[in-house]
Amino acid sequence: MADKDEDIIARAHRRFKEAQEWEGDARQRFKNDVEFLYADPDNQAQWDAAVRARRQISGLPMVTINKVHTHWLHVVNQMKENLPAITVKPTGDEATYESAQIYGAVIRHIQVKSQAATAYKIAAQFQVGAGIGYWRLVTEYADDNSFDQEIRIKQVPDPLSVYLDPHIKNLDGSDARFGFIYEDMPRDKFEDKYPRVKIPMGADNNGVQSWIMKDTVRTANYYEVETRKEWLYAIPNDDGSMRFVRESEMEANERALYAAAHREDSEVVMRRRVDKKTVRLYVIAGNAIAEKGIWPGAYVPIIRVPGEEIVIEGRLDRKGLIRYQKDAQRAYNYNASAALEYGALQSKSPWTAPVEAIEGLENYWSTANTQNHAYLPWNHKDENGDPIPPPQRQQPPNSSPAYLEGMQVAERELMMSSGQYEATFSEQGNEISGVSITKRQKQGERVTFHFPDALNDALRFTGVQLIDLIPKVYDTRRVLRIMAEDGEQQTVVIDPKQTEALRMEKVAQENRVNASFNPNVGRYEVVVDAGPSYDTKREEAFEALTNLIVANPAMAQVIGDLYMAVADFPIADKLRERMRNWINATNPGVVGDGPTPKEQQLLQQLQAAADMVKQLSEALAEKDRALDIENRRLDMEALNHLALRMENEREAITAAFKAETDRLKSILGALDPNILGLIAEKLGTEVLMAPNPGEDVNPPTLDPAAAYAMGLPTVTDSSPQPQASQAAVPLPQQ
Repeated sequence: MADKDEDIIARAHRRFKEAQEWEGDARQRFKNDVEFLYADPDNQAQWDAAVRARRQISGLPMVTINKVHTHWLHVVNQMKENLPAITVKPTGDEATYESAQIYGAVIRHIQVKSQAATAYKIAAQFQVGAGIGYWRLVTEYADDNSFDQEIRIKQVPDPLSVYLDPHIKNLDGSDARFGFIYEDMPRDKFEDKYPRVKIPMGADNNGVQSWIMKDTVRTANYYEVETRKEWLYAIPNDDGSMRFVRESEMEANERALYAAAHREDSEVVMRRRVDKKTVRLYVIAGNAIAEKGIWPGAYVPIIRVPGEEIVIEGRLDRKGLIRYQKDAQRAYNYNASAALEYGALQSKSPWTAPVEAIEGLENYWSTANTQNHAYLPWNHKDENGDPIPPPQRQQPPNSSPAYLEGMQVAERELMMSSGQYEATFSEQGNEISGVSITKRQKQGERVTFHFPDALNDALRFTGVQLIDLIPKVYDTRRVLRIMAEDGEQQTVVIDPKQTEALRMEKVAQENRVNASFNPNVGRYEVVVDAGPSYDTKREEAFEALTNLIVANPAMAQVIGDLYMAVADFPIADKLRERMRNWINATNPGVVGDGPTPKEQQLLQQLQAAADMVKQLSEALAEKDRALDIENRRLDMEALNHLALRMENEREAITAAFKAETDRLKSILGALDPNILGLIAEKLGTEVLMAPNPGEDVNPPTLDPAAAYAMGLPTVTDSSPQPQASQAAVPLPQQ
């Protein structure tokens, strides 16, 4: 049964008063420490009230030379420069390294959107200065046109507006049962914000007058952790593994089924009682509840950053760096004031003289301390002629060694109380090398290490709360524009319904990869990486790479894109892209776009095989050339042999032709010229009358008598022969 509003209000007022009493003394010291830290010559907050009153009445100087502020700035600014980072690690249930990286990027997205670094820095300032600082987590609508909620990290400008459960045992406050963040709101502002809530004038019904004043109404966000018991079931999967499900996370039918199975003493079902935490949020305004709701997380969303915290005889005390330096600072101010007072009381007149010595010469001596006269006349005798003592020059004012030494001692005590000496502030010391100077600076940082260490613990608990909150708040599909540590942006789809923790899809047309992430799948833990911020690391990396490239310019062909990635000037990103393209074109393996080691091995083997094929091809070509030469030689020999045979045949033919020609000449020479004329005429006539050579199958013939006269053989034919005058013999071929 839910509590009544009256019971909730009464419980809230009672717990608020309990926390007030527990922190009362610590809060008063907190105020004093903050005033002392920010003291200056106008407010003179570093002087005790009684001492200040006496010196003001007496007209004595009061000097405020605030040196503790410099010691405080050194610690705080170093923490601001080296803000730790939240890192997410996978621990099981399908969580992977890649999904943990996306989870960490989502947390960075929340921090960037919230300007969380400002909240961390404000908390560190109060932690080091006065002993405690806070920030808080809230949920807000993503924009005015959406119902999607987003997580934000908010700063707490006034740590005195926060009260946590005084009975916490854990340093990070993770076991707090309740917490308050309050403000005393002007009544007119309250009525504008909560017009339906009616607050009576004067004290509330419980007699807590501080909640309702004439002109203000105390309004507090009151977080209350409600713890109940429920069953945790071990449910077997089909593959034999087990999954653990809380009773509140099961469907109604499934919950009834396993409850019945347990009642039957089933050996399959295991269950045990566990705590179920519900954080309720109430806006308490005076003696009324203005708003109420459920905070989705399992912890009070107020993160504390303590400095030094201790309980002495049942009383809480908190302190930062300033508390230990107060007396040394007061001693320094007192000695500085006393030294000033000592000098002010000494005479500033440079001359002393008898009245008679300067009588009538006052115009010279009245300006002796402001003008450089060529001479200073004086009366050396009186009216009776008696000598008058000459004017005497006074000794100039001297400072008091005691007070100056007191200032030096006080300054030394300030260093001793903070652990920060000259080298910490980069003053010249006995150290010569940079390594020794750095070591001396580290000694001072070691004394104040507990401050950044407590900040790391607070960041870790913030990460724990964010991992608890993200699956509950980001419960609908949405697209986030996340940012990597180096500033690279990536689009991530939060999809609570997908089965795997991370799904990567490559978009070839746009040369990018889409990531779809389900924060409900897998288990993760938070680790805080302490050290310099990314900007500081980038500056150090740029300097180191510059020195490396100057020493070895060839390294630019290997690390040029990385060098431009840590540069901090307007066109560095364009130069990085060009350097990467250049390196990728000349040596793709450097930037990871080249082959894998296995592929490189195969490529080497392939190259070796190609070289061997080339060698064999060259050898084969050489053999082919030799064989071709041999074939050509043999061909030449055959041609030469053929030419020789042809030459012999030609000579034989020539000799035969010559012999035949000589024989014909001898025969023709013996013939009658008339007979030769008749033969030639006959031969010409037959040639003209001869048919087409392609159609005539019978060769032309000579008259047998003429053939006989020419000494040629005659041809006989069994067919009927023509007249004797027409008998023919074959003509010799032309």
